[in-house]
Amino acid sequence: MKKICLVTAGLLGALIVISLAVVLIQKNIPLTQKLALVRIEGPIMDSKDVVDEIDEYVRDNSIKGIVLRIDSPGGAVAPSQEIYSEVKKAAARKKVVVSMGSVAASGGYYIASAATRIFANPGTLTGSIGVIMEIPNISDLMKKIGVSAEVVKSGKNKDIGSAFRPMKEEDRQLLQNVLDNVHEQFIRAVAEGRHMKIEDLRPIADGRIFSGEQAVPLHLVDELGTLDDATKAAGKLAGLGGEPEVVSKKDKVSILDVLRGRFPKEFSDIIPAVKIKYQYAP
Repeated sequence: MKKICLVTAGLLGALIVISLAVVLIQKNIPLTQKLALVRIEGPIMDSKDVVDEIDEYVRDNSIKGIVLRIDSPGGAVAPSQEIYSEVKKAAARKKVVVSMGSVAASGGYYIASAATRIFANPGTLTGSIGVIMEIPNISDLMKKIGVSAEVVKSGKNKDIGSAFRPMKEEDRQLLQNVLDNVHEQFIRAVAEGRHMKIEDLRPIADGRIFSGEQAVPLHLVDELGTLDDATKAAGKLAGLGGEPEVVSKKDKVSILDVLRGRFPKEFSDIIPAVKIKYQYAP
């Protein structure tokens, strides 16, 4: 009986060792090589999920290239910059190909510009290399309903952009200086990502939009094509051939996401606030 127990224990130990070895081998020497598809859709208000997903695929040795499907008008500045930075790092290690959907403008284009190659549909709306700051003003409404706001501040500019008073010319100039600086950051990032000279980019970086077809001769887009075309091109660039296996994650929205404020972010626009955006807002 003792011998049987020892043999059984030995077999179990051997199975555990073999299982661990298989896992390690698959992790470091992948048996199959694939592309990953990452979707960036809707207004860009947070970067964490996209950045984590891209980073995971960069670390995965079985993933040889990444396809970014962008269907976004842009959004908040910092998340757009964080995703751009992650795409740039990914493109330094693996091939990253962008496929533009209906719209990939402003922050959506900012992100795309860091990729290895960009595909757009002929009718995609893209470009919109500019910055917008929207400041609601309800001071006239408050006067009508007999409500006023008392402000106590530590500096004369602390309430700049307040919705409760008209904007002064001094306020406007200060905010314009901020926007001009953020706009320059956008231009520099696109010029670097697209390997363009800033002086060639600046004339078209005034917030205007382009169709995908118009964007090709301007070097904002490399080629016209669908998501399938972009995927096949990514496969060839990554050495996987024209019909690569593609993996992707499915989005899950839980009640915790709602409580955390992740969904839907659009409701935050109801609250008066100063917001600087890389966003196409027709």
